[in-house]
Amino acid sequence: MDLTNIHNVYFIGIGGIGMSALARYFKFVHKNVAGYDKTETPLTKELENLGISVHYEDDSNKIPNQFLEMKKTLVVYTPAVPSEHSEYQYFLKRGFDIKKRSEVLGLITKDTFCFAVAGTHGKTTTSSILAHLLNETRTPLTAFLGGISEDFDSNFLFRGAQYSVVEADEFDRSFLKLYPDVACVTSMDADHLDIYGDSASLRKSFQEFTERLKPGGQLFVRNGLPLQGTTYGIEDGSDYCIRNLRIEKGTYIFDVVTPGTTIRGARFNKPGRHNLLNGLAAFAMAEQSGNSLDKLARALATFKGVQRRFSYQIKSKDFIFIDDYAHHPTEINAVYDAIREMHPGKNSTVVFQPHLFSRTKDFADDFAESLSKFDSILLLDIYPAREKPIPGISSEWLLGKVENPNKKLIKKTNLIHEIRDQNPDVLVTMGAGDIGLEVSKIKSELEYAN
Repeated sequence: MDLTNIHNVYFIGIGGIGMSALARYFKFVHKNVAGYDKTETPLTKELENLGISVHYEDDSNKIPNQFLEMKKTLVVYTPAVPSEHSEYQYFLKRGFDIKKRSEVLGLITKDTFCFAVAGTHGKTTTSSILAHLLNETRTPLTAFLGGISEDFDSNFLFRGAQYSVVEADEFDRSFLKLYPDVACVTSMDADHLDIYGDSASLRKSFQEFTERLKPGGQLFVRNGLPLQGTTYGIEDGSDYCIRNLRIEKGTYIFDVVTPGTTIRGARFNKPGRHNLLNGLAAFAMAEQSGNSLDKLARALATFKGVQRRFSYQIKSKDFIFIDDYAHHPTEINAVYDAIREMHPGKNSTVVFQPHLFSRTKDFADDFAESLSKFDSILLLDIYPAREKPIPGISSEWLLGKVENPNKKLIKKTNLIHEIRDQNPDVLVTMGAGDIGLEVSKIKSELEYAN
């Protein structure tokens, strides 16, 4: 497909984090852009502020007339949209060119020098750090991010078209539509078993992703993963290795040993060794752009973060409030470890909203073990996203598995009251559902109280 012949781009599910980045891109390159989403959110409001028409009813009569010109219109959809969706069916039956988000991303980035970050955890933070490093070193790039970068206040960045930075999403095997020059795999923990069936199939898909590299391409892998590539790690003899790590006033200070040299006294301000590894992966990838390691190290020290990735909402002497997107047991463990490392000895309360009935079912025992580590647990109902309920799978069922007496199933309407009742030193909200929409309310109430 030649995108230059397309004048109109219509999105089904335009409010998703990845879809909205694509919508921004097409608006930026002066295409007509519109779309549907089932719920109005801060993201869709921002799109509307850019002049993009968004409606919230699945009704083909609400599609603007100019998007009904078949030869001039591209329809982009997210796999989260069910096949029976009436607008999707409208375009399908009339022979429109309909593509998944990942296919379009592949088309846009195919002729660029493409950096692609894959992994069941860490890809949003790693790709955001990478975009920040390249931007700070004035590298001409376009970045499509899976979160809102606090450095750009956006999930989309355009500073040129020579390089591109993308998240390589394993959901629905989307990353097999990309053509990377440099790729990274941060993790391969079992996830999306509703799609893959088992962890072996997931691992096979990651192997297939690494085979998408262009000739002469470079693969970076976290040390210990069953893939052949340039390794990165902490104090483990990796090709890119962090050594002499220490913490001063909440900042990591360390040396980076690379295949060619050692950078001493590098700094990184995001808490959590998982985030530090993400920073190292981005640093290693960015070297492939030809930038000096000294410049990249200076840029690494100025990375602000990504919204909902260990994001401090309140940070005072007596009270800490952190928000995180964690929705898998491995991610919950990483957040817990970061809290213990940065705020030792403080009492912690977690508010967790499980995401998907299938994921809750598949990893129930692991979720229970991870949540049990916190001093107290407030559990919200499962956020269904694209799924219908599974009989017997509920937050009440999950809570029964948590071996910690300080646990409670709560409703969002009572959230502030329950948090105040706990009176923690450290509060962390976690989940990939709509819990993120509660963060500003919690912050407003607790900031005033503190």
